[in-house]
Amino acid sequence: MLMTLALYLLLGAVAGIVAGLFGIGGGLLIVPVLIFSFQLQGVDAAVLTHMAVATSLATIVITSLSSVRAHHRHGAVRWELFRPLAVGILAGAVLGVNTAVQLSGGVLQVALGTFALLVAAQMAFGLKPGAGDKGPGRTELGISGGIIGWASSIFGIGGGTLTVPYLSWRQVTMQQAVATSAACGLPIALMGALTNVWVGWGEAQLPDWSLGYVYLPAFVGIVMASSLTAPLGARLAHRLPQPVLKKVFAVFLVVVGGRFILSNLG
Repeated sequence: MLMTLALYLLLGAVAGIVAGLFGIGGGLLIVPVLIFSFQLQGVDAAVLTHMAVATSLATIVITSLSSVRAHHRHGAVRWELFRPLAVGILAGAVLGVNTAVQLSGGVLQVALGTFALLVAAQMAFGLKPGAGDKGPGRTELGISGGIIGWASSIFGIGGGTLTVPYLSWRQVTMQQAVATSAACGLPIALMGALTNVWVGWGEAQLPDWSLGYVYLPAFVGIVMASSLTAPLGARLAHRLPQPVLKKVFAVFLVVVGGRFILSNLG
């Protein structure tokens, strides 16, 4: 158990740095590494991918709190946009978890791999949507929140890779888009994690120390370490060459995404 906890402490430390460096949240790193570590632990293939997604969402609940507080102190969160987005997000997150549990572990890994490749392309080439001609209305925000919540809870992420481009497209400044996206990560993660606890409750193949699909040793280790290293990542972001770093992380996502797809389609 001590070796296992040490592994998750290390993962949390790296995830915190990545989140601070790129502002994308640690889910894109946490989910693939959890899948690989669960495989090494001999966790049943039928549940390990769902466990990785659920545990990632649970960690984001904790790590997003400090991020939201920091952005709110700077007055950057657009709460009038957050409220209708959050309504859609809560419904979408429940639907997303129930979508994910209908998929086999292999199909879910292919979906994760495809998403990782799309994010890699965006990071490597700096792809950004053009600005729209007007701000979003409440109905549009609710629908968009539903889509973001649905996809994010399937992939185990806080939604920043989806929310920030959407808000930027709808003429929200980048600083406010990032801050509002950080606020949206909390309802995504909270509802996604709780739903994963509910739908995974009593699942026979789950290992000891599981709360539904959330694996508690991984949750504790990642939260403890990432909360300490995220500020370090944020400081490094101002000192290291961002374009180079993003291309390096894009290569990591290509390797991970390609492995997930090829191993399940081969």
